[in-house]
Order: sequence, then C-alpha cells, then structure tokens
Amino acid sequence: MGYSTGKACRWLLNALLPRACAHCGEDLHYLAAAPLCPDCEAALERPAGPLCRVCGLPLPDGGARCPDCRGGGLGALALARSAFVFNPQLRSLVHALKYRGRDDLAGWLSAEMAAALARLPELAPYNFCAEVPLHPARRRERGYNQSELLAAGVAARADLFHLRGAAERGRDTPSQTALSRERRRENMAGAFSAPAPELVRGRNVLLIDDVATTMATLRELAGELKKAGAASVAAFTLAREP
Repeated sequence: MGYSTGKACRWLLNALLPRACAHCGEDLHYLAAAPLCPDCEAALERPAGPLCRVCGLPLPDGGARCPDCRGGGLGALALARSAFVFNPQLRSLVHALKYRGRDDLAGWLSAEMAAALARLPELAPYNFCAEVPLHPARRRERGYNQSELLAAGVAARADLFHLRGAAERGRDTPSQTALSRERRRENMAGAFSAPAPELVRGRNVLLIDDVATTMATLRELAGELKKAGAASVAAFTLAREP
C-alpha cells in the first residue's frame, strides 16, 4: 500500500470512526499519532527541576532527597524514576487505559516511556524488566494487565529483556487510592511472590508500572525479587503523583 493510499485509508477510517482527544474530547486530526489533541499533549509534564536522587520526586524547594527518602529510602528498591508527572491530561490517559478498555493506548504511552528512559542514565544498568502483576481475578475482569502492556512496549523499544512471569500477585488487595500512606504499606504486605527465582537471580531488574504514589507497591515487590536473588531492583513508571 502506497503512502497516498495509506493516508486515504486513514482518512476514511477516521471519517467512519472519528477519534477524539482522550482528555478534552476534541476531534483529532486523522494523521495524529498521539491520543491527545495538540494542546493537551503539550500540557503533559515531565519531572523537572531538582528531583529526589532516590525516588525521583520533584523537589520545588531543592535538596537532594525527599523527606521519605531521608527517613529510610525505598527499602529493597534501589531507585525510582517516572516519565511524566500525574497531571489531569495524563490522568485521563491512565484511566482510559485501566478502566475503559483502551489497551490501544499502551503503544503510544510505552513509546513515550522508552524515549524518557533513554534520558535517564542512572537506569542504564537495568537491562531486564518486569511488570507489576495483577491478581488473576482483576486481570480477568479487566482483560489485560496495563503494566504488562507497558513493560512489553518499553522492552521492545529500549532493547530490554522482558521477564514475563517473574512475579505473581497472590492476594487481591483493595484499591490503594483511598488509603493513607501507612495503610498502603500494610495493604501490600505479602501480596507478591517470585515463583521463578531463576528469572531474576543475579540480574538488575527494572519494575514497570503505570503510576507511583507512595511507592508501597513497588517497595513490596522489590523486596520479593531481592529475596529471590535479584542483584538490584529499580522502578520506572509512566507517571509520578506529586
């Protein structure tokens, strides 16, 4: 199919099934690759300014570490970074991916994550990646694990080895959204296992997830992978909630 024919087909498809911005609902140009209109795409925020050296949290008042990391860090998690700040535009994309069946968004989002990863030399030693697993019941309900889709996309674009099945979620934990920081840690205790230690033993593993807030999920999972023999575990998420 030639370029002109391809454009014509995309125009016709868009005429029959018009695409709209995932945040504001504005019609998208038929050649647009992004799931956001130009204004909403331009509003996406990357972590900038002073960042905590450990967890990557933006520090508007400066400093080397955030209060949490000064008080004990991330446990078994060596460090964490994110591609974007969890602002309203990105929230719309994440909610569409997780709760509205928009698994098609994973391709564009993972491409953006891979581009951001290339700008983070501190994560260069982590050449194996694994997703944060969903409980089987939650996966059946949703139809897919959004973190697995992101991990597969990042691995393909960033030349990482994707360790599928490196971790399992044995307990269907309640949503973390409405929980306090302390309750989030209690909620995740014992939720994960590493059923195939040979996948992670001696390796630097990069955990991929959608949004990081208190890091409770990532800390708990990192601890299990370290117990299974991982040399080091870091995290890379699509977004970081300030």
